[in-house]
Amino acid sequence: MSQSGTRIDELLRAAQRSAVHLEMRDGYMQDDPGLLAWRSGRRLDPENRQSWWRPWLDVIAEATSRGVVIRRARIVSEPVSEYIRYEYDVTFPNVAAGEQVRWLPRRKASSLSLPGNDFWLFDSKLVRWGHFSGDGDSLGGELTEDPAAAKLCADAFEAVWERATDHQHYKV
Repeated sequence: MSQSGTRIDELLRAAQRSAVHLEMRDGYMQDDPGLLAWRSGRRLDPENRQSWWRPWLDVIAEATSRGVVIRRARIVSEPVSEYIRYEYDVTFPNVAAGEQVRWLPRRKASSLSLPGNDFWLFDSKLVRWGHFSGDGDSLGGELTEDPAAAKLCADAFEAVWERATDHQHYKV
């Protein structure tokens, strides 16, 4: 495994067929400016696309327009944490950009074999592990093309995806 300074957007731009992302934490980066604004009452207006469209969504839209299928699954504790409520509220732009998002209550994941870290899997062969502190601050990531790791991630993601609820039907 190599330490990776490679950004997710660069890996998405290089993806040819698929990118899947599994998130398993109930909170990330508590000092995120978007989270802080949300805490103070700011909400994204679905009718005002310019207010929420951001460079990340350009990357998603560009990849999906090339035929890359992008799916994100989130395993969450219920009742959900404040951070997950925030994530839920700001997910509609990802969906508008072409990303598919599903939510799986943690109690429904108990019998699944899952990797120890969040990950992105690109084209079923390149894994980018995400490392976080206990408080959810990003500690960077690692890249691997180890076939066993890629299979573990692909199998875990598909198992979660099968049990998870589509964003439009999941309620927090």
